[in-house]
Amino acid sequence: MNRWLLPEDIADVLPAEARKVESLRRAVLDLYQSYGYELVAPPILEFLDSLLTGTGSDLNLQTFKLVDQLSGRTLGLRADMTPQVARIDAHLLNRAGVTRLCYAGSVAHARTPVGSSAREELQLGAEIYGCSTWEADLEAITLLLKTLSVAGLEKVYIDLSHAGILAGILDGQNLNKETVEALYGLLQSKDRSRLTQWATCLPTNIAKALITLTELNGPCAEVLANAKKDLPKHAAIDQALLDLERLVSAAAKLSGNLELSIDLADLRGYQYHSGVMFAAYVDQLPQPIARGGRYDHVGQAFGRPRPATGFSLDLLTLASLSPLSIRKLAIIAPWTEDVELSKTIATLRGQGEVVIQVPAGTTLEAAEYECDRELVKQGNSWEVKKK
Repeated sequence: MNRWLLPEDIADVLPAEARKVESLRRAVLDLYQSYGYELVAPPILEFLDSLLTGTGSDLNLQTFKLVDQLSGRTLGLRADMTPQVARIDAHLLNRAGVTRLCYAGSVAHARTPVGSSAREELQLGAEIYGCSTWEADLEAITLLLKTLSVAGLEKVYIDLSHAGILAGILDGQNLNKETVEALYGLLQSKDRSRLTQWATCLPTNIAKALITLTELNGPCAEVLANAKKDLPKHAAIDQALLDLERLVSAAAKLSGNLELSIDLADLRGYQYHSGVMFAAYVDQLPQPIARGGRYDHVGQAFGRPRPATGFSLDLLTLASLSPLSIRKLAIIAPWTEDVELSKTIATLRGQGEVVIQVPAGTTLEAAEYECDRELVKQGNSWEVKKK
């Protein structure tokens, strides 16, 4: 076996792309800082029971597991940073008011996620804790749009849903976790025939409401009107539709390049979402480039219930889609022992210029840099000249 082969769907990030990723990471984190978000860096390994607290079985299946030789307990290699950030808010920070946290770090998946070609991602995200109102959801969507704009992606499509609607429909049914997850899969795929068969054990009005969910997708105004007319009357459902209505009205004003839609059967991540859910799409990618929403129950699983909302995306995917050029202009200089040359190079680098020294008779091969100038000796001094 070749020693340089990597595991399936694991890849190196080469110089030009790595620079683009890092440039975007810095720009986006600076954007988050301007909104008051504080950067956290959770460990890549945790005890498994802590890492999976409050999450669904999907994350369990995606988590690499190993045994800690010091404690003998099972460790997990994180597949999602959101539960870790919720743990930090609940236990380490322990604040009473609104807390804004952001993060950027590697996550690994035991299996290649559907629609992806990589098992390792550089997850970037922002979360708001301690605010239960819809304005926090709007801020999360606003920040997501600005994140995509920083990367040069202006045309964005956001699909909204709400976990409270399914919770309202199933209220009082006492379904176990495995049954709910099977239902979630049927709704996600919109398999009406299998869903109809599956729902025969439920009261007729509930079965009808579940089928109705699969049909409630499309333009926001139309979906909301039909949902109010066709879904059962329930406090949780009414509140969910009101949340969506207010959010759609406010989000529509954020950008002329934003298209909003609603799909009430899109419940991906339902296992730990508790309110508004959203997925962002761009033209260059068939699957969502980012997902987010409200997940108040995760903090409760850590023993301290806190309202929470936010989003995350893969920075590697974002960089691959970004049309922004990352090549940096540079100055070529000879690689010789010359005191004046060394002083000139140090001055230029101190001014923020990239100066690359190249031995005589060789050429520079660097995908990151475009060398448009060179240092040339003029009498006793060195001058920068256009190539």
